[in-house]
Amino acid sequence: MRTRPFSRLIMTAALGSTLMLLPLTALAYENELFSLKNRWEHTVSDLPANQREGTLDVLSNEVTTLASENPDQPELLIWQGIILASYARERGGFGALGIAGDARDALEQAIALDPQGGNGSAYVTLGALYDNVPGRPISFGSSEKAQQMFQRAVEIRPEGIDVNYYYAAFLLDEGNTAAAREHAERAVNGTPRAQRELSDEALRRDAQAMLNRL
Repeated sequence: MRTRPFSRLIMTAALGSTLMLLPLTALAYENELFSLKNRWEHTVSDLPANQREGTLDVLSNEVTTLASENPDQPELLIWQGIILASYARERGGFGALGIAGDARDALEQAIALDPQGGNGSAYVTLGALYDNVPGRPISFGSSEKAQQMFQRAVEIRPEGIDVNYYYAAFLLDEGNTAAAREHAERAVNGTPRAQRELSDEALRRDAQAMLNRL
């Protein structure tokens, strides 16, 4: 059956509006995420310690809302996990454990959608969470799980500054000085990530300081 001209016009207009809205919606989401990344980078790299917690609280609320509006976007879930993990670290104490758990959940959801975990970023953040929170029955901390996450991150991005620095710090805490030295050296000589240059350069300096102590 032939579509009547007016009906066709309405359908075409609706389709045209949808096609116009899709890139605008994607652009809005990408712009918001880009802003969150830059503000997080500035917060963790430049702000004094006494200002970080409040700023990360605001960023956590924003990224959680954005992720809930776009639940099938693994990059958003990874950034939700990264920002929540940073907030938990700054807040500290028992009040941070629930936030750390939410960060873990977001990162695990991201990995379910993207097994590479955003080029390893989800795995290294999970490793740091498992390493730093208390173990059961208080929380979900586990040295075994932390090592698994760090090793997976290194497999995916062996030249990463963040991957190697956090793995080196974990290995040093575990008493494996030789392996810690190896990964600290790899962090010092590693490649910074695009849009993460400030935080990666700070980690490179931390890795060099670790080497100086070993």
